[in-house]
Order: sequence, then structure tokens, then C-alpha cells
Amino acid sequence: MDVIIYHNPTCGTSRNTLEMIRNAGIEPSVIEYLKTPPSRAELVKMIADAGLTVRQAIREKGTPYEELGLDDPSLTDDQLLDAMLKDPILINRPFVVTPLGTRLSRPSEAVLDILPDTQKGAFAKEDGEKVLDEKGKRVV
Repeated sequence: MDVIIYHNPTCGTSRNTLEMIRNAGIEPSVIEYLKTPPSRAELVKMIADAGLTVRQAIREKGTPYEELGLDDPSLTDDQLLDAMLKDPILINRPFVVTPLGTRLSRPSEAVLDILPDTQKGAFAKEDGEKVLDEKGKRVV
């Protein structure tokens, strides 16, 4: 299965998502989007395929969001996309693209919705929160 993760290795949510993909027996294409940002067309498609608005796909925490005045409701999607492409840290993460769909994997276990049911066993997030049991099934 071809899987792409737009990854930031310094982000715990992104690391957890990547490990859940690998726990499914899949080695994804890992794109460190801060070094290799998506094109405008790719970003627009990912946002639309994930069922999000551009505003929902923008990251506020730990970014220049406020300094750039991106909370201004009069800004258009094109203006927000321009900002995201100019400063990729503004792209929320991690986006994951699979043949089963596209998700902004926040929380990280949202990735399970677009992966085959092939988890190889238990999985806990870095903070210890159990996501999958020993049979690879979601912990409720």
C-alpha cells in the first residue's frame, strides 16, 4: 500500500502517527514537509480530500500565526495558502495520504481510519496512552 506522511520529526503527534503506520506493516514515504513542502496543488488537494477548510488545516501553536495576523477572518483561502506555502510551519501536521483516504492525523490515531486492518500488535503513544491492544485492535 502506498502511504505518504507529511512529517515533522520534532512533533510527537507526527512521530506517533508514523509508528502506527509502521505497526500496520507499512513503510510509508516520509516527506519532511518543512524541508520539502507540498506544492500549492498538493496542499489544496490534501486539505479538500481530508474534508477540511484551509483555516482548519493551518497550525497556530508554535508558529507565526498571530504575528502574521492570520486570525483575521477576512483573509481568503488563497491568502492563507500563500502564508502556509511561504512558511510551511503553518501547515498543520501530520497529513497522511493513502488509497483509503487522506487525514490530518490529529489525534494521531485518526490515521487508523485510512489504514488497512493489519496492525501487528499493541501500540502506545510516546506518553504511554494505549491505542491498540495486543491483537492490534483499538482500545476504547
